[in-house]
Formats: sequence, C-alpha cells, structure tokens
Amino acid sequence: MTRQSRLHIPVSSARPGERPDFSYLQVSPAGAVARPSIDAEAGSIQDLAHTLIRVLDETHHAVGPWDPALSADVLRSGLRYMLLTRLFDNRMLKSQRQGKISFYVQSTGEEAVAVAGTMALNTGDMLFPSYRQQGAFLVRGSSMVDLMCQLLSNTRDMCKGRQLPVCYFSVAGNIAAISANLATQFPQAVGWAMAAAIKSSDDVAVSWTGEGSTAEADFHQAVLFASVYRAPVILNVVNNQWAISTFQGFAGGECLSFAARGPGYGLASLRVDGNDFLAVHAATTWAAARARAGVGATLIELVTYRAGAHSTSDDPARYRPVDEHRSWPLGDPIERLKQHLMVLGEWSEDRHAKLTEELEADINAAWKEAVSYGTQSEGPRLNTDLMFDDVYKDLPPNLLLQRDQLRKMRS
Repeated sequence: MTRQSRLHIPVSSARPGERPDFSYLQVSPAGAVARPSIDAEAGSIQDLAHTLIRVLDETHHAVGPWDPALSADVLRSGLRYMLLTRLFDNRMLKSQRQGKISFYVQSTGEEAVAVAGTMALNTGDMLFPSYRQQGAFLVRGSSMVDLMCQLLSNTRDMCKGRQLPVCYFSVAGNIAAISANLATQFPQAVGWAMAAAIKSSDDVAVSWTGEGSTAEADFHQAVLFASVYRAPVILNVVNNQWAISTFQGFAGGECLSFAARGPGYGLASLRVDGNDFLAVHAATTWAAARARAGVGATLIELVTYRAGAHSTSDDPARYRPVDEHRSWPLGDPIERLKQHLMVLGEWSEDRHAKLTEELEADINAAWKEAVSYGTQSEGPRLNTDLMFDDVYKDLPPNLLLQRDQLRKMRS
C-alpha cells in the first residue's frame, strides 16, 4: 500500500486569542554549558549550536564558565545604553504615530543583542547592523540628534534624504549603512573581514540579521566564504521568533536551531540567550578573540523575542496573542540586568527611576534640536540639488540638463 505524501506547513504555537505557548523553546540551565578554548576545532564543539549559553540564573546571579566577570561600572553602562535605546524607541514610535516621521522600527525586548555585543568589541571593529541594532549606534557614540535627523529626512539628514528612515550609518563609529533588505550585510561583513585579514589587521567584522533572512542566498554564501577563508568575522542571527508576520518555523526553526547551520559549513557556532546581557557579552568576546587569533569565524544565534511590532507598518495582534511577550521564558533584558545589579548592591529602584527621568529629558532636548533642522511638514528643507551628488564623478549631459531645469523651476 502506497502512502500519499503530505506537505508540511509550519504553524506558530499560538494564534490571536490563544494562550501563549513557548514549549518549543529548548532552554539550558544557567551556567550549565561548557566554555571551550578559543582555538577549539569547530567539529569538537558542535553541541554549542544546540544548547543555550546562559549566565544569569533565576535569582539574578551570574553563574558558570561563561560569566564575563564585568565590573559594576560596565554593567551600569550597559543598563544605561539599553534603557536609552528603549526610551528612544518609545519616543520615535510616538513621533511616527503623530505623523512627524514616516516610518520606524523598534528593538523592544532585544536591546541586549546590540548593546552587549557592541560593548564587547574594540572600537576599530567594523559593524554591519540590520535595522534593529540602534543600540550599537548609541554605544559607538552616535548623537541622538543625528539619528533623529535621519528619521526626519531634514537638512541634517546624514543620508541626504536618500534612505528609508532607520537606515543610519556612522563613519566615526565604524558602522556601515543599514540596508532595509536583510541578509545583504552578511556578505559585506565577510568581505570586509577578508580584506582586514589580507592587511594583517587585528580588527574584526560583526554583522546581525534576522532568523527569517537565513533563508536568503546571501546568508549561505556569506557563511561559506567565512568558513573557507577563515575570515575574522562574527555573524549574528537574531532569532526573535518572528520575521515580519512569519513565525520562525518557516525559516527552518522547527527542525534545528539556526546556530546548527554553522557546523555544516565548518564554523564554530553558539546558541546564546539573547536577553542575558552577560551571556551576549561573553559569547561575543569569545568569538572576537577567536577571530583575532586567526582561528576563524563564528556563527552566533541570539535567542530573543520581538516584543513589539515588526515596524510601524505592522500589527502583530493579527498573527499572535496580544500579550505573548509577557510569557517569554527568557524575560526582559533590561529588567534582568537591573535585578542583577540590585543583587550585587550596585543599583536600586530609586536610581533606576532617576536614570529614566534623566534619559527622557536628554531625548526631549535632542528632539527639540532635531526638529529645528526641519520636519516632514515644515522647513527648512533639503536642497534638491543634492540628488545629483555622490553618484557620478562627472555628471553626464542628461543629468546636467535636468539639474539646470530643476533650478529654473525653483527660481
């Protein structure tokens, strides 16, 4: 008797109106995963692609071999950057809803991914972020005014009005321009890392993309090149469970972890609690040291949860329970680090409230300055001649003619 084949369609564990269900998530006890030496052969540490590296336990203490033993000052700095990122996100979302900016992408619930990862690196390391790593810009010293002006596409817009909002860059911070199309930054990072190795530089490249974009060819091509040439690069897959409105199962998350794709290419691969600031910092430090030693690239899956909408164009209530983020087993990255500092006697609820008030005042002042350079509805406005710059060294005749015609229309 022949059996008729059936097509499998991935289904999320809970739909709107249902009880949140994260029983599919494989979680290792905090401190239970071994920390290998940085020169360990990729084939000998394949188990790290399936377990979950965690440092903070349920009592908010740091335990196990991955504890980075960071000072209280570094921890407080990390908490400040994560809180600033969330408050900045909240204000920009509010501004978009008021019609003051056209589009925005929050990183709510994922702040440790960018902040801890960036803080673990050297300033010379090159970053290739996606659109949910605004925390990296803040850590690297980008002005909130500059970020806001890019969102407003005003006269101080670093992209001169040519990019979608949230597509920042920072020359001073060694951060490449964000591409709205995900996975493109992976091969860019690998190429930069290969060039750094050719120049005998100690700098490494670091990139982030979402779990859904691991289905793109760019991901696989980048991982192959990183493996073959032992490029000094860290490739982060941010598994926040949702690619726009598509559950992570559609990208293969039902079968194996996303970190498990690395060993097939010969890469060291780590699966990390992305809401544990200490674990993200430790894993990034390990991978960076491995890259600088010439051992090769590392693929890191950061297991986290997108608490908000994919973007201001999205309504997550249409495809998942409204309060699902409250049931996420790995908690909130800001609250977890805050509680850890309190356990250490290095923080308090009063200090946290005062910091929140201080940061909100900084954001308000930055917004007031940013809008003085123009908004979507009020001037001053970008000079339209800028559209002809930075494309050709010498403008061809047809564009010279168009520019002259535009100037005549304005006069």
